Amino acid sequence: MSDVTASPSAGEAGATAAGAAAGLPRFTAAERALHWSVAVLLGTAAITGFVLYYGPVAELVGRRILVRDVHVWTGIASPVPVVLAYAGRWRDEVRRDVRRLARWSRADRRWVLSRGREATAEVGKFNGGQKANAAFIAGVIPIMIVTGSIMRWYEPFPLDWRTGATFVHDWTAVATWLVVVGHVLFALSRPPALRSMLTGRMSRAYAKDHHPQWDEVTVSES
Repeated sequence: MSDVTASPSAGEAGATAAGAAAGLPRFTAAERALHWSVAVLLGTAAITGFVLYYGPVAELVGRRILVRDVHVWTGIASPVPVVLAYAGRWRDEVRRDVRRLARWSRADRRWVLSRGREATAEVGKFNGGQKANAAFIAGVIPIMIVTGSIMRWYEPFPLDWRTGATFVHDWTAVATWLVVVGHVLFALSRPPALRSMLTGRMSRAYAKDHHPQWDEVTVSES
């Protein structure tokens, strides 16, 4: 009799297995929409900017005015998904994760300096690299909009402003290319993390190994 009561039923075992397979909820639909819409807008701005900047490609593509307009307006539109995600009725989880991304610790700095080889046992929902990437993108968007607007609608501005805006815009674009390529390569090297941005869920095993201090992991382990 005691053996029967101690053993889980087939239904309970199936539910447990299904829960493990489903993983932990990591990103809401609003957060995923925010990530991918910003990625598409910044990616489009980056590609069209490269076409405008690099002469041989510009000659090959042609239609410079159209490419320029796409570049300008995708850049200007890049904050729109952030505003919609942060101000909509689904904003609670977005704001919660923004606070997580903005909160740095010594462990996060050690993680970045060691490129993920140190402080892994102290990582929460986001590691130092993800926090650094989010901070970089958040800073890049207003810089590129301001400098790009001065370059596009240059008439009211003195020459030194236009020269400075061009310099900052170009070098920030180079830095953005490097960071985005690094981000993509890092994501491709960690399929479970990339999958979580597609499906919204992350496997418990991966979360336990790479995000051991994430509250979803600590609660599920308790």
